[in-house]
Amino acid sequence: MTPGARFEATLNGHLLRVYDLSPQRVRLDSTTASGYGSVTPEGLFQFGHSKDHRPDLPQVKVMLATLDPLGIPLATMVLPGQRADDPLYIPAITQVRKGLGRRGLLYIGDCKMGALATRAFLQAGGDFYLCPLSEIQMPADRWEEILAPVWRGEQDLIPIYREQENGERVCIAEGFERREVLTAEVDGQTITWSERQLVVRSLKQARAMEAALRARLEKAQKALAALNEHGRMKKRFSDEAALRQVAEAIVAQHQVQELLHLKYEEEVREHPVRRYRGCPATVRQEREIRVKVSVDEEALEKAVRRLGWRVYVTNEGAQRLSLEQAALAYREQYTIDRGMGRLKGRPLSLTPMYLQRDGRITGLIRLLTIALRVLTLLEFVARRNLAVEDVPLTGLYAGNPKRGTRRPTAERLLEAFQEITLTIIRGSHQTSYHLTSLSPLQQRILVLLGFSPNIYARLCTPSAKPP
Repeated sequence: MTPGARFEATLNGHLLRVYDLSPQRVRLDSTTASGYGSVTPEGLFQFGHSKDHRPDLPQVKVMLATLDPLGIPLATMVLPGQRADDPLYIPAITQVRKGLGRRGLLYIGDCKMGALATRAFLQAGGDFYLCPLSEIQMPADRWEEILAPVWRGEQDLIPIYREQENGERVCIAEGFERREVLTAEVDGQTITWSERQLVVRSLKQARAMEAALRARLEKAQKALAALNEHGRMKKRFSDEAALRQVAEAIVAQHQVQELLHLKYEEEVREHPVRRYRGCPATVRQEREIRVKVSVDEEALEKAVRRLGWRVYVTNEGAQRLSLEQAALAYREQYTIDRGMGRLKGRPLSLTPMYLQRDGRITGLIRLLTIALRVLTLLEFVARRNLAVEDVPLTGLYAGNPKRGTRRPTAERLLEAFQEITLTIIRGSHQTSYHLTSLSPLQQRILVLLGFSPNIYARLCTPSAKPP
């Protein structure tokens, strides 16, 4: 990747195609890679919060910056595994600026990029940012203040649409904008700027969260009702403190503390006891504490209407980045997550690592990010040319040769070449070559990638130099 962000495909010194990859948006994120290396005080392998869900293994941290729309890596940082994410964004941004030699880019990241110091650094450097705020930066009382105009019907909501593959536009979210003036210190200088706060509610996420909330509420009610049941292996509570402790634990387990009212009632039952031998007839009393459960409907309604909301912040103007564009841009964050998945899993298989030396660990990660660049470029070129042709690519799916796609993955494109074979037979006076013929699918893939099928046929040409 050159500083001008142009990719050129060449064959024998002849330019085949030029792809203008002028950068506009850069995505930032970090991940961890676990392994079986030794932990030393100054080494890369350290114990920390594991994103691989392997807290038993030491890990290294990888910070990645990728270019939209490809997801091609621009900067890679390899750091000790116990490092926090927040301080890594500024060094990564500095690397991207140095590599591209450009300012005025939009940097997109998750809530860890939302630290005020990172946002101020981008503002001071002439760049733009887009990221959500965390629950710490946007506490519950702040949410009540922001959404109060919506509840009162004073704030109109702007619908956000996404175009489906069939061309249909579907409403996926709604939201509104507000502005806030921020002040921060960068390199000893105080800067002040106006920040747009984009308050967005994802409709699908809100429905899913409401369904999950009501399911938790139902499970909690059933578990609480079971405390009052009689039968074998059923404990009867005669002490209110003991019942209260169990009931509150159930409510906390299902995270519905503010939605249920618990009332404890004592029930006294009298049982006559017949005279037996020398004991006179008497009446025995049994005390039982029961819990009565009711749903706070008003609290439930408030909780439901709060679901699905999120605040995104940006210093980019509305003319270049509207509310809808911002919401859709952040939803493409999966591109960098997908690249990290490829890096750590199939096909690059970084984890688990068995290397011990820090230099080799760093070298392996950087080598695999180069391979990740190849995969992303290959995929981007094929999809771009398929979009120009507007004809789907068929034959990639085993067992369903007629199934077509306009967005093939690099892995499927490479799998289509698994069955080719080059056979070389060396005799005393002659060397013979035999090369499996290219299928129509393989020929089309080569054309989509900007190569002539002749580059494949030349593998059979006897030559002292590789073709």
